[in-house]
Amino acid sequence: MSVLDNILFMFQIPDSKQVFVNTVVIAVAKIVVNLIIPLVAALLLNEVRLRWYKRAVQTVIYLPHFLSWVVFAAMIGNTFSYDGFVNNALRVFDVEPILFLASNVWFRPIIVLTDAWKSFGFGTVIYLGALTAIDPALYESASIDGARRFQQLMLITLPGIVSTVVLMMTLSLGNILNAGFEQILNLYNPLVYSTGDIIDTYVYRVGLVGRQYGIGTAVGLLKSVVSFFLIWLSYRLASRYANYRIF
Repeated sequence: MSVLDNILFMFQIPDSKQVFVNTVVIAVAKIVVNLIIPLVAALLLNEVRLRWYKRAVQTVIYLPHFLSWVVFAAMIGNTFSYDGFVNNALRVFDVEPILFLASNVWFRPIIVLTDAWKSFGFGTVIYLGALTAIDPALYESASIDGARRFQQLMLITLPGIVSTVVLMMTLSLGNILNAGFEQILNLYNPLVYSTGDIIDTYVYRVGLVGRQYGIGTAVGLLKSVVSFFLIWLSYRLASRYANYRIF
């Protein structure tokens, strides 16, 4: 079969639609959460005046970024297991234990939130770097005029980093089809295929494990073409709205 035949056959497979839906839902949720949490964390840390405390918090939240998903997934698995910390805490309140990583209700939220836990320290550092570019004289002038901290945040801080926020948001569009292969591969199981199986894990299971190399290649090629278009689109948007250019 040719690549085109494999692509057409792929859309006839009942699982293919659900795989694409899972990929987009998880990826979009990650993009939104990984935009909001680092921004809020950076704004809160920017208000801290104790430099040693600020640096200590930055270091603590940045450390998970250096852990591999194999290690981090083992930590998550132990935390949300039947006898893990979360279920032991639920037992204290007389709540029945939940199989979080085997539940189609809980699997997606756990994937999104644990990804944010691992990576939001990196985004926080980027936003803190953008905050340092704001002229301190603006805050001094606003303080003299009687502006409170919240007013300074809304009128000076947020407008000062809006270009960075727009840049991060537009560049993340290219990752819509990258929902996190390593994370999901280390955390999912057959019970949550209906909500957790994404394009990359599907290609791995069907193409490599199942030895259906033609279908795996077709799915991977289609994903690469769509991802290239999304990266091009995100670059055009970043160039237009955030004045970001590589060349």
